[in-house]
Amino acid sequence: MNASRIFYAFTLLVPVAAWLEWSGAGPEAIFIVSCLAILPLAGLMGEATEQLAHRAGPGLGGLLNATFGNAAELIIGFMALRAGEIEIVKASITGSILGNLLMVLGLAMLVGGWKHKQLVFNRLAAETGGGMMLLAVVALVLPAIYARVTEHRSPQHIESLSLDISYVLIATYIASLLFQFRTHDRLFLPKDGSGSRTHEADPGAWTVTRSVVTLVGAAAGIGLVSEFLVGAVDEAGTSLGLGKVFMGVIVIAVVGNAAEHSTAILVARKGKMDLALGIAMGSAMQIALFVAPVLVIAGHLIGHPMGLEFTVLEVTAVMLSVMAVSYLVTDGRTNWFEGVQLLAIYTILAMTFYFL
Repeated sequence: MNASRIFYAFTLLVPVAAWLEWSGAGPEAIFIVSCLAILPLAGLMGEATEQLAHRAGPGLGGLLNATFGNAAELIIGFMALRAGEIEIVKASITGSILGNLLMVLGLAMLVGGWKHKQLVFNRLAAETGGGMMLLAVVALVLPAIYARVTEHRSPQHIESLSLDISYVLIATYIASLLFQFRTHDRLFLPKDGSGSRTHEADPGAWTVTRSVVTLVGAAAGIGLVSEFLVGAVDEAGTSLGLGKVFMGVIVIAVVGNAAEHSTAILVARKGKMDLALGIAMGSAMQIALFVAPVLVIAGHLIGHPMGLEFTVLEVTAVMLSVMAVSYLVTDGRTNWFEGVQLLAIYTILAMTFYFL
């Protein structure tokens, strides 16, 4: 049995997670099994999206990848939001951004750079991603500053400001897709010969029906298991000696992004740094400019309002991460030591959140 079949065999943990939840098992067991069950489901969603993207062609395919790339994180975030776990939602958003910018990109640089003396990538694509992440930092910093200045005297204004900013972020994100996949797509051609941001054609390509059914089924599975995970996160964290913020920033964020993480590292090992960079920075950008605003709007609609007012540590962590990545990608080339630097920053931030 090959590695992918072993990986997808973990989908059998979905009914196990359901049985643990309905039989009243301990929160630690429910949380751990739910985390493991989400991994293959997220992988199946990613594979189904890639299959659809390949059939749709570069333009529409890129749009499909961008739209469904972080569907697992969006589903997990919505389930936590519905349960009123606002702190967990915000922490998982922060963790997804940090994980993609520092851990995923760092591992991709380390693994790819260890095999290839130097990796090159499209500077324009990197600079565009860096600019969009700077916009995300502005969107996170200003609500926090406003809340501090007003000393939280007008929480309704913070909610209104967050909603308005969310609409601006979504509109800008849509404009970035138009820029990248329609009006200036030629400027984003890879420098490493990988051809596109989508995976290579698979001789055993899925049919459209199989892809859609898999996508819908995996999404439903993630929705079900996420409900178990969110319900157990508080007690499991207490039992394991982990704070709620650490659980969101590190554990849940890593679980939601695991399938995408492995893809970025594998393609970097093949020397396709453009694709690895596109996966890591593109995912971070989508979390900040699409997933977070959508959750803010959804929270307003379902009666669990969530503002974009993040903690000082969360905002500072995202800001420092964006600065570090923007600095390292300006020359259009990288090596394994730059990956070590990003991983060191991620480790320091993880330790800080652990002691929070």
